[in-house]
Amino acid sequence: MKYFLSAGEASGDLHAAQLITELRKCDPDAAFSFLGGDMMSQAAGDVAPVIHYQQMAYMGFSEVIRHLPGVIRNMRTARHALETQRPDALILVDYPSFNLKLAAHAAKLGIPVFYYISPKVWAWKEYRVKTISRLVRHVFCILPFETDFYRRHGVKSAVYVGNPSREEMDSRLATLESRREFIARHNLTNRPILAIVPGSRVGEIRNNLPVMASVAGMHPELQPVVAAAPGIDPALYRRYTTYPIVDDATAALMAHAEAALVTSGTATLECALIGTPQVVLYRANGSRIAYHLFKHILHVSHVSLPNLITDREIIPEQLLHHCNDREVDDRLSAILTDGPARQAQLDGYKQMRQILGTTSAAAVTARLMTDALRHDKHHSK
Repeated sequence: MKYFLSAGEASGDLHAAQLITELRKCDPDAAFSFLGGDMMSQAAGDVAPVIHYQQMAYMGFSEVIRHLPGVIRNMRTARHALETQRPDALILVDYPSFNLKLAAHAAKLGIPVFYYISPKVWAWKEYRVKTISRLVRHVFCILPFETDFYRRHGVKSAVYVGNPSREEMDSRLATLESRREFIARHNLTNRPILAIVPGSRVGEIRNNLPVMASVAGMHPELQPVVAAAPGIDPALYRRYTTYPIVDDATAALMAHAEAALVTSGTATLECALIGTPQVVLYRANGSRIAYHLFKHILHVSHVSLPNLITDREIIPEQLLHHCNDREVDDRLSAILTDGPARQAQLDGYKQMRQILGTTSAAAVTARLMTDALRHDKHHSK
């Protein structure tokens, strides 16, 4: 069968590549076309992408407007590819702003649409669930609580398939270098490490790193180390701190740290899976007023993934005007030494792992997709 996948950013390239690998196991005659990156190309057998995700990864309203001609050109190219190739299925990987528009075109062409790593409509832009219900045949969720949300909104096909971050972190932990090797490779001292993970976008780093660096400075007994994100100019970090920076080593940094300061996002889940106590930060312009708007816009009681998965606060969330030196330091100090706060986080991490389960998300999804498509072909004869 022919599969067309659409992944518009680096994380989607990774997860889609894993899915392609599993689809080839379930369907030895599988052929692939995609919007994505180098990992997908390799998994598909050195197939070049129709569009590389680096030409698509525009984040935020202002960036999309600035690159509007390119966005329109990408959509036109993707639609033309669907029209000419007529795949057996369109598989969307997150990236909802672009992907849901592409899904609408696939639906007009009669191409079944599957969503792997569904968008976080339960947090904001809840109206998109109606579009998903109308256009998407099967929704494959990687967070356990998502299925109840989708089913409450009429998407009966939503199913939890496992979490790829759990698999990825377990794989990295299995091959993790020793603390001595990590320190030597990055020219660090032997002092206990405080991991600083300020995010993967310029705005996140600009807003959160100054608070993280200031709080780290209150702990001379620790060695603060900053995790650099791919594609970010090191000069950005140097505006706010002189602490050591490590590239392409976030998981190892968190694994060898006593504790971590982490900007809200996927890194909070990765840190929890690794087992390092953390404080979650998210600062933006506007402080108190923004905080109240934030609470009204979001449809969830927590923002960090470990808390959402367990449906309780196992890690402290310092958001907006609560993301200040004093409050963050209070929360950090409580988890630096063995005691109730640190132990409560570690116990919460164990509960979170139990909820996530141990299934392979890509393998389960590939099997369900191919079974559904074969069922269609059998009944269409």
